[in-house]
Amino acid sequence: MLADSYGRVATDLRVSLTDRCNLRCDYCMPAEGLDWLPKPDLLTDDEVVHLVRIGVELLGITEVRFTGGEPLLRRGLVDVVARTGALRPRPEISLTTNGIGLDRLARPLHEAGLDRINVSLDTLRPETFRTLARRDRLGDVLAGLSAAADAGLAPIKVNTVLMRGKNDDEVVPLARFCLSHGYHLRFIEQMPLDAQHGWRRGDMVTADEILAALSAEFSLTPDDPVARGSAPAEAFLVDGGPARIGVIGSVTRPFCGSCDRVRLTADGQVRNCLFATTESDLRGPLRADASDATIATLWRRAVQSKLPGHGINEPGFLQPARPMSAIGG
Repeated sequence: MLADSYGRVATDLRVSLTDRCNLRCDYCMPAEGLDWLPKPDLLTDDEVVHLVRIGVELLGITEVRFTGGEPLLRRGLVDVVARTGALRPRPEISLTTNGIGLDRLARPLHEAGLDRINVSLDTLRPETFRTLARRDRLGDVLAGLSAAADAGLAPIKVNTVLMRGKNDDEVVPLARFCLSHGYHLRFIEQMPLDAQHGWRRGDMVTADEILAALSAEFSLTPDDPVARGSAPAEAFLVDGGPARIGVIGSVTRPFCGSCDRVRLTADGQVRNCLFATTESDLRGPLRADASDATIATLWRRAVQSKLPGHGINEPGFLQPARPMSAIGG
């Protein structure tokens, strides 16, 4: 198992397939973009599957989520999903994406074994999308969502980050849109993971503010907390259910005590927390033909040293050097 010294066991592996993205969302990266990882530094498709196999077969991983950057930019994505689905015991396979290109790939991905999908959608207004993402691609995102539903990828989760003065007035419209389409909406507090290190607590729309805006329009009932388990989202039944809306209060309502996630970056580094300031290299040993048992031992050591929490609310908090796009969500 991938156990840490506080008794938490990591069973959910987040695998970043690339640090590249076709959007420039202002809470993630600067308008000019970032210096991408050199191609030789990136794990190959075979290396990704090899490390995922070690996680599944030797370390108790039961869920694999592919992330980025934007994972749909990875040419071998469909094959990587299919090969992951062939592992035994078979893990649950999911994907987090901005949705651009999903209209072409939703069905092939589902046929390859993808179980479910998360799509980022921060606004329903084209002009706001252009401002936030610095690209005119809202139509592509909406087309991707529709294609995912048609392909049978369910449940479809929609991730929304609210920013004060930019899209915080869209809480209710986004909720109504997702409820009408059967999408599972989750509002996420903005976290200090931007490349510019410009995050300010006062600019963050809090979970309490989000719930207040929702409660002005809907009747919200907290869902069974036992059913939440280690899930990051607090779920609320809307108008008695069965529809639900989730709120991920990573900053003001941290859930570190039940965290079951571990991350593998696109260049083969283990991160035991989104906000870790250290990483453990698996790419080097893998390319040096280390045995699976040796790599598994290194991975266990990396997770064993996980801190009790992310520390955002501590006076000495340091934002990690890598931004979200280079870590993987």
